[in-house]
Amino acid sequence: MEDGLPSRKAEEGGSSKRSQRQQERQGKLPRRRKEVKRSLRRPDCPEHLSGGSVHRLPEQHESEASASVEDTAESCPKRWDRCRRGHFLHGPYPATHFGPKACVLPNPTSVMHIQDPASQRLTWSKPPLNVLVIRKIRDETLLEPFKELCRFLVEEKHLMVYVEKKVVDDGSLMSDESFSAIRNQLCTFREGYDDISDCIDLIICLGGDGTLLYASSLFQGSVPPVMAFHLGSLGFLTPFKFESFKTEVDKVFEGNAAIILRSRLKVKVVKGMFQRNEQLFSVQENGIVPHNHINNEAGKITLQLQVLNEVVVDRGPSSYLSNVDLYLDGRLITSVQGDGVIVSTPTGSTAYAAAAGASMIHPNVPAIMVTPICPHSLSFRPIVVPAGVELMITLSPDARNTAWVSFDGRKRQEIQHGDSIKITTSCFPVPSICCHDLVYDWFDSLAQCLHWNVRKKQTRLTDASDSSETEN
Repeated sequence: MEDGLPSRKAEEGGSSKRSQRQQERQGKLPRRRKEVKRSLRRPDCPEHLSGGSVHRLPEQHESEASASVEDTAESCPKRWDRCRRGHFLHGPYPATHFGPKACVLPNPTSVMHIQDPASQRLTWSKPPLNVLVIRKIRDETLLEPFKELCRFLVEEKHLMVYVEKKVVDDGSLMSDESFSAIRNQLCTFREGYDDISDCIDLIICLGGDGTLLYASSLFQGSVPPVMAFHLGSLGFLTPFKFESFKTEVDKVFEGNAAIILRSRLKVKVVKGMFQRNEQLFSVQENGIVPHNHINNEAGKITLQLQVLNEVVVDRGPSSYLSNVDLYLDGRLITSVQGDGVIVSTPTGSTAYAAAAGASMIHPNVPAIMVTPICPHSLSFRPIVVPAGVELMITLSPDARNTAWVSFDGRKRQEIQHGDSIKITTSCFPVPSICCHDLVYDWFDSLAQCLHWNVRKKQTRLTDASDSSETEN
């Protein structure tokens, strides 16, 4: 009799669960869709990226997420399907249940979702007060646009304008008496000395793509919205025309402007992480780095940056081939023998990576591109990896020379044996304001700046006789 009690209790428990699900189908019990969304958010990302976070223990994440996903999917399949469709750019959010018993393990550390273009709109919780104006230096043609913009923001919009000190100290501005009243009201800062990351509401760039890269480097955490005017040479990342700057700025201040979240790379340079003994550099057959290779005491992070375009590792001034090892999540993927390797964001896919033969990827796609530079191999093609992985680049133990690394073309430094470069997708993208929308602007830049697929059109056949002659 005692043996039958556990089975009876199990049957009663199973029937109670089934009755509970039946009641949920009839709408008598509240559904737990909100708990699903909270459990699947990333706890270490800011709220403006992940929509908020609820800190829980790992056991709570797994149990509550799996139970709530199952209950909600069974209780309301049609409504659940409609909720999934808002997360991806071209298609619904993929189902996580496969058959009656298989499903994907709930992961609260997802990096990024592909949003619907129509849902990426800028809004202001409070009216912007502080505006950072970045001007391309050593370009005299930008003096008048810079004056007009500052005068408009200070006198008509009554905003606090921040500019770099070396821009204000320009001799042409100092000698202009009509601009002296505006110049005295500008707030100045110096790169590397003054931290303005917590006081800027909007960034306005005057120049080329380099001004947007420079604006990204000033904010190593959360980045304010960026409005870039095309006053440079290429202008792939600067969609606005300055002729109508007052109208465009007014539209941005009103809100509801389309924005594109340009992902960045979080890069760490670790010096002396690996022991120098060449015997310890031998990697196991499965490609995983043994733990005894890592010298935690010697490893020291010497540089940590947020990179918008790319990380470039090259051979530097040496005449030898660059020989570096590429790891993905701790596993050796390949060794790069050539002039170097480029690790880029989708935004950087139209920069140096495009010149090295990589495909061009829309900035809204969460991915990391790995592109070799002149590889000494006929089969080494550029690859695209998921945004959530961690890449690590080290010098191969057989390398005859050191390597050099640069970040968006800046902070170039030498990489020696034992050093490593760790790269992954950052949680702090650059919110770039679009002139039209994030799809049209990108294809317009491809056509106008890179002349993508420009070809003389084929003429149509004039009559049936021409068609017969062609067939013969």
